[in-house]
Amino acid sequence: MTIHPILLCGGSGTRLWPLSRKSYPKQFAKLMGDDSLFQASARRLSADGFAAPMVLTGEPFRFIVTEQLAQIEQAPSGILIEPEGRNTAPAILAAALWLSRKDPKALMLVAPSDHVIPDASGFRSAVQAAVPRAQAGDLVTFGIAPNRPETGYGYLEMAAGADPKASAPQTLARFVEKPDEARAADMLAAGNFLWNAGIFLFTAQTAVDAYRAHAPALVTAVEKALDEAQEDLGFTRLAPGPWAEADDISIDYAIMEKSTNLAVMPYAGDWSDLGGWDAVWMESGPDDAGNVCSEHATAIDCTDTLLRSEVPSLELVGIGLDDIVAVAMPDAVLVAHKSQAQKVKDAVTALKAKGASQAVQLPRDYRPWGWYESLVIGGRFQVKCIHVTPGAALSLQSHHHRSEHWIVVEGTARVTIDDEVKLVTENQSVYIPLGAVHRMENPGKVPMVLIEVQTGSYLGEDDIIRYEDIYARR
Repeated sequence: MTIHPILLCGGSGTRLWPLSRKSYPKQFAKLMGDDSLFQASARRLSADGFAAPMVLTGEPFRFIVTEQLAQIEQAPSGILIEPEGRNTAPAILAAALWLSRKDPKALMLVAPSDHVIPDASGFRSAVQAAVPRAQAGDLVTFGIAPNRPETGYGYLEMAAGADPKASAPQTLARFVEKPDEARAADMLAAGNFLWNAGIFLFTAQTAVDAYRAHAPALVTAVEKALDEAQEDLGFTRLAPGPWAEADDISIDYAIMEKSTNLAVMPYAGDWSDLGGWDAVWMESGPDDAGNVCSEHATAIDCTDTLLRSEVPSLELVGIGLDDIVAVAMPDAVLVAHKSQAQKVKDAVTALKAKGASQAVQLPRDYRPWGWYESLVIGGRFQVKCIHVTPGAALSLQSHHHRSEHWIVVEGTARVTIDDEVKLVTENQSVYIPLGAVHRMENPGKVPMVLIEVQTGSYLGEDDIIRYEDIYARR
């Protein structure tokens, strides 16, 4: 039977700040290789017996999802847009209802899109081994064999007589909250506990029935949000009114901890949810001295240290460091003791309190047509680098308070200025007077890059009057 991957693609972007932020959560970043975590998740669940993935994500990420899937030559079976994040229970229910209306017996594999599972084939084998129990009407969750007394994960206690090393699903006794260090050590020694991976396999109908039994109010809200959903450019937008009435609750609390038809599929392979920079250090394969350095970072007399520069023009050097995490971005730098990596979210809170944009916004702003990055900002001017993907177009627009100069440095731009349309190639420039109705497009097969110089009394992104937009923005 075909397995339908359901990729959860939300997140607040706090645990791996400054690389991950609310505007660009960690699943979209290339943390472990050439693919983003989201792309790696989609590839892992792309094989015989697996359908195209369904993705649940938020409004700001919808075009990032489609672009990153296109980069790995995948097309989703559907993309459900959540009007706001309400935790995992409403999102998974929406997917279950969507699938059950087509095929109640459809198998759905729910997986976060920001996990690292190096052995993709081994993981798919574990999923296949769990299929019979899911088809029989069980709610199957996946448990990871623990190798340390981890306090950052929830645990799964297996029933008496269950085998944590089994190659088939076992009976699950209960879910256990994140423990303190002593309790985690006791559970590791007991040998009948697994880490809760937050990955689930069940039929769509089994899931819907569990929600109806244990969270009926949630079903009422999510069903209405799906019934009133709007189709938009290939996305399914869940209705915001009913969605706001859904409880903000995890699937564990909503149905899993209340259900009796539970099973756990043990998985002994490597797994990480990359829940902090200490996990990134561990999963990146430290050298003999315990160091992990990116291309533009150098460690001298350091031990057990992560040095990472995301800026090619910025060389990060550590000297005499031990157990340190240092991450450099164009607009922010993190330096922390590795043992304090879980407190990075506190830094985000502190930055929000002082009104720093770095708390939530990357310097590179991703849009449906590509991205832009501010290079220099002055009192009455701003310089941006704008990258437009092939075939994409910015909206037809005008500005009240600024004029613009565009210099094409790569590719070719088709530029509209009022009634004139012309091609602007590399090393050519064009001037957009204040108030002119204008648009830039990339008619070519390669990315188009230009430098934009804005001058005027106000340079905010809200100084835009849109007349036409192929992405249906207002």
